[in-house]
Amino acid sequence: MLLLQTIHCQANTPQLLVADSLFENKSYKEAMEIYRTNFQNGIYSPSMLLKMAFISEGIGDKENAALYLSKYYDLNPNPQTIAKIKDLTGQTVIEGYEVSDGMRFLVFLVGYQEIIVGLLALALIVSFILLWSNRSNLTEARFFWPSILLILLLFLSNNFFKAPKTGLVTGSPTYIVTKPSAGGDLIERVEPGHRVKIKSSKDVWYEVEWKEQTAYIKKKNVTRY
Repeated sequence: MLLLQTIHCQANTPQLLVADSLFENKSYKEAMEIYRTNFQNGIYSPSMLLKMAFISEGIGDKENAALYLSKYYDLNPNPQTIAKIKDLTGQTVIEGYEVSDGMRFLVFLVGYQEIIVGLLALALIVSFILLWSNRSNLTEARFFWPSILLILLLFLSNNFFKAPKTGLVTGSPTYIVTKPSAGGDLIERVEPGHRVKIKSSKDVWYEVEWKEQTAYIKKKNVTRY
């Protein structure tokens, strides 16, 4: 079993505290129900994902165990997680887990988006109050630049802090092809465990990035998260 770690919880909700208590008491089924509901609603922490993977592996659900570990890897990239996913999926090499420094920073921003937006909104309100209280002395445009900059940052954080859409290959076998049709040339035949960046959706196909090229995979063979 992958060593369960105590990591800063990004989503410290009452439901998760209840689930953590159930987990500690080895009431895994009840804990999993709460974890799964929160996961589907986009509420999770690294610690929660590890616990979900632990429970899933314990009941023989290796597919979902790999899924939760894959999501955990986005938040905390490390070789141990890759090794565990390989073990769960029976793979010696898995693609799609490269995480650049820029991507890690983006994931951090997305994880704390609500806090960042809230702080920017508060700063903007304060700047407006200061402008209003000193309106008689504001004779130069430079006095307005802090408020304008805050408005721009608030717009960017609300609209552009989005992590790439990712999917885990779960079908066996999965065919990666050049076109979204049966007539597409075969690029590669793969087994579960690989990850792909999903660029768009076309009928029963996902347009994905595979080894730095555009390719297509049937939706039924990919679990999106």
